[in-house]
Amino acid sequence: MTVDEALRAAVAATFEDEVAFLAALVRRPSDNPPGDCAPHAEYAAGLLEAMGFTVERHPVPVSVVQASGMISATNLVVRHRFGPGPVVALNAHGDVVAPGEGWSSDPYGAEIRDGRMYGRGAAVSKSDFATYAFALRALQAAAFPLAGTVELHLTYDEEIGGLIGPGWLLEQGISKPDYAISAGFAYGVTIAHNGCLHLEVTVRGRSAHAARPETGADALAAATAILTALYAFRETLAGRVSAVPGIGHANLNVGLIAGGINTNVVPDKVTFRIDRRMIPEENPQTVEQELQDLIAQAASVLPGITAEVAQILVVRPMEVVAGQETLVAALTEAAAVVLGERIGREGTPIYCDARLYTERGIPTVLYGAGPRTMLEANGHRADENLALDDLHAATAVVALAVARLLAA
Repeated sequence: MTVDEALRAAVAATFEDEVAFLAALVRRPSDNPPGDCAPHAEYAAGLLEAMGFTVERHPVPVSVVQASGMISATNLVVRHRFGPGPVVALNAHGDVVAPGEGWSSDPYGAEIRDGRMYGRGAAVSKSDFATYAFALRALQAAAFPLAGTVELHLTYDEEIGGLIGPGWLLEQGISKPDYAISAGFAYGVTIAHNGCLHLEVTVRGRSAHAARPETGADALAAATAILTALYAFRETLAGRVSAVPGIGHANLNVGLIAGGINTNVVPDKVTFRIDRRMIPEENPQTVEQELQDLIAQAASVLPGITAEVAQILVVRPMEVVAGQETLVAALTEAAAVVLGERIGREGTPIYCDARLYTERGIPTVLYGAGPRTMLEANGHRADENLALDDLHAATAVVALAVARLLAA
């Protein structure tokens, strides 16, 4: 048998076990928030150890976890050294968003119907715990000589940015990979993603009796004026288009607003939060200053009004870095064998923790189990699901790609 044939046979031989492994992970909740994810990590570690892996548990200090807004987090690392050579990290996250309403089945049931598994995390991204673990298992079973090391980085904070997951592993020197493949979707290799800036704007005025509103300074009226300026600015962002296919243009959304004292009182304070999506070509500092200036200008013409802006979150875009072509070539060649087609490379308008690798100069791409689009998988929505054929294919593609990267 060729290497490709042996690896595909090894993936097929354990696929029922892989489906059961994923179902077990889906049935254990790991919602973030609230972010009490250490129990799920311990459960996952037990499953991996039952497969014969040596699992390193790296609990994040409680003070660091709580400062990030979570309750508990443990990062898992599995290392297998085939021989001297580069280190390839395979990173996926086990924390998930809350199920929400509208499910046609138990969101933690891992129900399989019509060839698809339904459940929170089935696609994003417990699926790639399975993809990467069973790809490594296939590489071990095929027993062909390889030159290098494969690491599994299984973390639990992607839903809040990744700083105590992959960020922690890299910052603490627990891992120093030469390449990284992070959780993604099949049928395409993602080479870049948007960044994100969250700002909280606090508009302050002066309360007054509703019978005499002119004696106060209406914070809600002022917030309306500022929001009008922001929405007008949003229209201009359609012209800021990334050169990376799939990214699209920069964007802005206001997703939260609160304020007021009572119906019969002129509001003295209103707060709202802005989500500004940045294309890879944009600089976060420049983007933030642009919004600060716009808000200050809109507020300056309103008597008795002040506007304060606080940064809540900044996520740098994942940029194209040197060395990515090696990963792209390995994955596209492997996909041509498994899928019988040439897959493309593109960007994605969402953001994830993969950028924490590229920020350190580590060539990184996103590739894993899933459909052609997140919408098809209902990612972050009711009835999230994964086609089991896609899980099978992605596992084989990753195994073949890593074999190419570590060819002796």
